[in-house]
Amino acid sequence: MKTTLMAGMVLLYATSALAGELHPYHGAADIAPPMARNDAYDAVHAEGLGPLVDAKKGYRIEDLGGGAYMVTEGIYQMMILRTGTGLVVVDAPPTIGDRIMAAANEIAPGQPITHLVYSHAHVDHIGHAGALLAANPGLTIVAHGETGDILQRANDKNRPLPTEVFDGTDKPFSLEVGGETLRLNYSGPNHEPGNIEIWHEKSRTLMLVDVIFPGWMMWRRMAIAHDIPGVFDLVGGINAKYDYTRLIAGHVGRTGTRADVEQQLAFMTDLHAAAATALGSTTPGEGMRAQDKTNPWAVFDNYIDRVTVTCVASLAPKWRDKLSAFDVFIYDQCMAMEQSIRVDGPSL
Repeated sequence: MKTTLMAGMVLLYATSALAGELHPYHGAADIAPPMARNDAYDAVHAEGLGPLVDAKKGYRIEDLGGGAYMVTEGIYQMMILRTGTGLVVVDAPPTIGDRIMAAANEIAPGQPITHLVYSHAHVDHIGHAGALLAANPGLTIVAHGETGDILQRANDKNRPLPTEVFDGTDKPFSLEVGGETLRLNYSGPNHEPGNIEIWHEKSRTLMLVDVIFPGWMMWRRMAIAHDIPGVFDLVGGINAKYDYTRLIAGHVGRTGTRADVEQQLAFMTDLHAAAATALGSTTPGEGMRAQDKTNPWAVFDNYIDRVTVTCVASLAPKWRDKLSAFDVFIYDQCMAMEQSIRVDGPSL
């Protein structure tokens, strides 16, 4: 299959005699749809870029003040907190891997890692935890009970079970280590059950992973959110809940700000409105062959395609030049949003 961009529309050509020539839906934006080859993605906007990572070290440390640090290799982020008795590490992304120990030694030479906090259970954020435990025997691992349950089922040596859990919704747990305090809180289902906020008041640093993407389009399908209405609730309330100045969001190269949260909420609100409008204005089965209308799956596939195309086209003029990688995942966002509205009900 070949993809060509012409006259502001995506044209798909298939060599299959059965399929024949494929045509774009009316009103499609000039953005390659899923499963179509894209030879030239949009450039990353300046607002999405962080400081350069030292190529020799392979990581960057950002001093957030008050003993808190963000560590990144440019794609994933984690936190290290220096205390009077050692270091508290929040998350252990395998993409940073052994460089976690190097960064820890740079921050506090010779000091042990005494505690590891899991933001949530996903492998891409804590998959190096087993190696950290091996290098730091007796490590205390802290997580929400929901995360503990997920890891119990996973039985993954790279994600050892937490040694200390806290439970409940909006019942903050204070982790006090060496004169420093991290407040851990679960606001309810969002990206994944058990995905928590990590708040360090002294540095006014908030860590919330896989929910906010500073300067960027969210990862595909609302960051593969387990509970999209829960994500709306969390994003809509986080600025009122915490008096932070820096946000460790878990991804991309820079820390976030309150303005980044406001921008993402504005995008999500527009996304919700665009999907809802498209759902209401699109007629199922319109333009289909009569024989295909006897296939309910085909009718719904065609309907969702046209809803998605309408949603994407309505968002592109405003947001394509504001969010890096808008072109990469906008179809995914519209598909996730229309499904959530149909299944979960309106999120707003």
